Amino acid sequence: MTTPAPLMNTLLAHYINVLQPEIFKFTESFGPKWYGLAYVGGFVCAYLLMVWMAKRKIGQLKPEEISDFIFMGALLGVMLGGRLGYVLFYQPQMIIEEPLSILKLWDGGMASHGGILGLMVFTFFYARKRKISWPGIGDNLVVVTPLGILFGRLANFINGELYGHVSDVAWAVKFPNEFLHGDLSKDYPEQASAVFQTIGEMEPQLLNGYGLADGSGAAFMDRMRDNDAFREAVGEFLNPRHPSQLYEGILEGLVLFAILFAVRVKWRNAPFGAITGLFFILYAVFRIVVENFRVPDADLIAGLTRGQFYSLPMIAIGIGFLIYAFRSKKRNSVTTA
Repeated sequence: MTTPAPLMNTLLAHYINVLQPEIFKFTESFGPKWYGLAYVGGFVCAYLLMVWMAKRKIGQLKPEEISDFIFMGALLGVMLGGRLGYVLFYQPQMIIEEPLSILKLWDGGMASHGGILGLMVFTFFYARKRKISWPGIGDNLVVVTPLGILFGRLANFINGELYGHVSDVAWAVKFPNEFLHGDLSKDYPEQASAVFQTIGEMEPQLLNGYGLADGSGAAFMDRMRDNDAFREAVGEFLNPRHPSQLYEGILEGLVLFAILFAVRVKWRNAPFGAITGLFFILYAVFRIVVENFRVPDADLIAGLTRGQFYSLPMIAIGIGFLIYAFRSKKRNSVTTA
């Protein structure tokens, strides 16, 4: 029995990512976003897991101290550090052109490297104030951090951002944002022209001369979600790409969490800084690997993507933590009681 041609074409077609960034909408253009929920989910999981570890005498913090620690770490470490990292590492011109926009967290733009470094700075001052070991706190914190990274990368996939290079792998995904962000016009002008022609034939009100009318990007995505014929017609000219957001979520999130959690539970009496060092090294290695599949979102540095370049110092930081851990051999007295 042969498979009908239309069904076979559907089965072999690459998925077109037209997922909606909003969980639901109060109005046509406003509603809570999956990206925001990803942060909330990461903080909630961090709280629950750190309480779980504290109750089992793993780490220095007591269960009743976790909520304040997570709240302040989320605000001063992840949010502030992630935003400043994005500005400094990827958009430094914002400091001169529009300095107040640095505070506009709701406009998007966060850097995982910045969030991680922000957490380092926060825990350093927190540990000094509490007169406890800075690496000792970090050993529990880095175990839960990959969960936040996982949720963030899933949100990136839903948003259709930070997509990968063109590929013909069976699981490749087509991202309409390659058209909206200009990657299609830059690298595949003939395909971009075909998309404009399709829009002109099917949704001409979205055009203004030879380009999209102001504010019609959202309308274009609405048509891609709601109009099957329009989605299929435009999708014919979009490129299948590596879903690099999912690669990052799996490696930097799920796999890294599984490794660190297993080591932390099995090696409860690890020297302060050992788990932290392992996190920095593995995260950096995983990030460097996955960046090979991802379209750079900024100019290269010495032939490396920004993600790869900023990961190199993290390996050095990780090695430094390991050296400290095995030289000092300081351990949590609570875990050995």
